[in-house]
Amino acid sequence: MSTVAIIGAGPLGRWLALSAARAGFKVLLEDVMPANLHHAQESLRQKLGPEHFRQGTAQEASVAFVSTIEDAVREADLAIDCVPDELESKLEIFCLLDRMAPPRTVLATPTTRLSIADLAACTYRADKCVAISAEAGELAGRSADNGEGAEILLRTTRETAEETVLLVGKFWTRLGMTPRFEIDPGI
Repeated sequence: MSTVAIIGAGPLGRWLALSAARAGFKVLLEDVMPANLHHAQESLRQKLGPEHFRQGTAQEASVAFVSTIEDAVREADLAIDCVPDELESKLEIFCLLDRMAPPRTVLATPTTRLSIADLAACTYRADKCVAISAEAGELAGRSADNGEGAEILLRTTRETAEETVLLVGKFWTRLGMTPRFEIDPGI
């Protein structure tokens, strides 16, 4: 895995983009609000340096800022949404990601309240869906507390493919965290 699409440039999206870029991933960061994307660009440029960026392109850049979900996921191996943890928002983004991302792309979402089994059932790729069981603030706060080695709980479905588990596990391991998986039974 080399390319990560992050949908949403709020605090969690910025933290994930920073962590993934530092871990050597190519990151495409998207947000529907241009102001959020601009704020993320300024913040990440200060933390990573200008050599990591190109506006609107991922060629030879560790972080690129794009204005559409389609541009973000076009070449993504992993797509992580950072939209609010509300059923309507998650369903909408999962449907968009499912439709626009290549079939190989794994979909991941931070949620503590929603069932990944139920969200995955609304896609054509239930075998490629994973939930990150953490609040956005909790995840983003781990960088400030030097989250090295901290455990991250990831929920899968009964249909989740082994290759999905391996890909997501490697992602979090490269970010310096210890992944732990459990199966979400759904409702």
